[in-house]
Formats: sequence, C-alpha cells, structure tokens
Amino acid sequence: MDLPTLVAIAVALGIDAFAVSLSAGAYLVPADARQTFRLSFHFGLFQFLMPILGWLAAAELADIIKDYDHWVAFGLLALIGGKMIAESFQESRALKKDVSRGWSLVALSVATSIDALAVGFSLSLIGARIIFPAILIGIVASLMSLLGVRLGERVSGMCERRVEFVGGAVLILIGLRIVLEHTL
Repeated sequence: MDLPTLVAIAVALGIDAFAVSLSAGAYLVPADARQTFRLSFHFGLFQFLMPILGWLAAAELADIIKDYDHWVAFGLLALIGGKMIAESFQESRALKKDVSRGWSLVALSVATSIDALAVGFSLSLIGARIIFPAILIGIVASLMSLLGVRLGERVSGMCERRVEFVGGAVLILIGLRIVLEHTL
C-alpha cells in the first residue's frame, strides 16, 4: 500500500480521537499539560495497538475468506465510514468530568480506536504489512489528539461534526479503491 493511502487512512482514523480531544479541550479549558499528554498518548497508543490486533485476527481467517476479502475490507470500511458520517449529524455529548483520567480515558481510548481494529483486519485481508501502518496511525492519532485539545480550547467544538463527516467519507472512498484495485 502506498504512503499517501496510508496517510489518508491514518488521518481518517484519527478523526474520532481528534473530535473527542476537541470536545475535551473545550470542556477542560484550560487543559493542563498532563491532561493534554494523557489524552494524546493514550489515543495514539490504542490507535497503534488496535490495527495490529485486527491484523492478527484476520491472519487466522484469511484462508477462509480469500475469495471475497476485498468485499469484506470494503464492507468494514464502509460501515465504519457510514457510522462516522451518521454520528456527524448527531448532537455532541457533553463531557461531565476530567476524561483524561481513569476508566474514562480507557473507555475513550478504546472507543476512538475500534475503527483501527477493523482497518487492521482489512489490511491483513489485502496482504499489507502492519507494523509501519500501525506506527503511522498511532503517531497521527496522537498528533491529531494534541491538536484537538488545543483547538478545543479555542473553538469549543464548532467544527467537530464536519471533521467527522470528512473522515467517514475518506474511509468509504478507500474501501471503494480497494474493491476497484482488486476487480480491475
């Protein structure tokens, strides 16, 4: 898989972490350095780990679904992208406490990286290696989270929905590209 596609995937996956960080930054005004670090580190770490777990799971199932793996990859990416687009039309959930600590942080880290699990699964199905994409996804998510907290302090969530919509559309387009490359 080429670098521009991997960067697009990483950015699309980082959208959830960015949106949550944007909300957290707006709520935690001003977010201190520890809160910012905890959010960006954990979101990046989980975004790094989840594609690896998805890739490993798919490696076990690859022989079973090899004839239609490109459709499975497209379906997963379209489902995730569609979910992100649908969520972009919903009202934001207000944050009630410091989400950069404890189980709230773990839950948000998992929730924002579930999409990366499916992407790792998809990458395995198309025969892509996982370590470099996982590292790139983790770094991009961490940086987007950092940016999200800082912007959230300034914009208070005004553009959160549009960003999530674009991220979902990018994932769907990548899924279409996988199908087209496989069928042509």
